[in-house]
Amino acid sequence: MPTTTERRSAPPSADPDLGRAVPVTMTVNGEAHTILVEPRRTLLDTLRHDLGLTGAKKVCDVGNCGACTVHLDGRPVYSCLLLAVDCADRTVTTIEGLAKGNALDPVQEAFVRRDAFQCGFCTPGQVMSLRALLDETPDPTDEQIARAVTGNLCRCGAYRNILEAGRLAAEIQAARRNDEGVGR
Repeated sequence: MPTTTERRSAPPSADPDLGRAVPVTMTVNGEAHTILVEPRRTLLDTLRHDLGLTGAKKVCDVGNCGACTVHLDGRPVYSCLLLAVDCADRTVTTIEGLAKGNALDPVQEAFVRRDAFQCGFCTPGQVMSLRALLDETPDPTDEQIARAVTGNLCRCGAYRNILEAGRLAAEIQAARRNDEGVGR
């Protein structure tokens, strides 16, 4: 047992490569990227700092607010809880990847038309959650819309307009499908 004057050195790390950056290839908004990331770096930090995609917000950093919501292989996820290395060979879509040319995604258009944001900080996460809902359920009920954004906090209290935007987005999407004969 060491005395008060003796010091023990810290045990060696179980993984000496833990802090070394590793190459990770992922498709982000339709483009393949190979990025050197440290194994503990989150997808959120990788998107914001390495790729300059700042739409997903870093707010709580523990998966409580939904401001960092992105799609991973078509499913909404909190990017603050995912390690970038776990996204290798997967597809990530951020708010920046929704618009097609100059045409906003139906959810983005609905948010503008229904003034579904005040400060706008939660908006990217809300939009991504509703986009995922409409991808799976093109004609959702009000309850499904409300459930889709349950994990997204809006500190400004714009929930009513957000729910109205969800309804309108479904209508816009349906109208576009009828007009163009295509998806969104």
